[in-house]
Amino acid sequence: MKALAIVLSIILLLICLVMSAVVLLQEGKSAGLSGAISGAAETYFGKNKARTLEGKLERLTKILAAGYLVLALVLYFIVSAIS
Repeated sequence: MKALAIVLSIILLLICLVMSAVVLLQEGKSAGLSGAISGAAETYFGKNKARTLEGKLERLTKILAAGYLVLALVLYFIVSAIS
């Protein structure tokens, strides 16, 4: 059981590092003045958002966050069963 806890801890650490990098790669939500000027272009990108790199990064963030949550709970129950 201790070996499983160590392996899951390493996987959890890797998920944390990857999720941090993915969040840092995303663009900010506040577009400022340029967002107010380019309102027509925003509707086009809003329809095809899932195909853009930004959409893929958001989806990857959600998947990694869910994996982090599930793995943290599993690791908690394993460690509490050991001790």
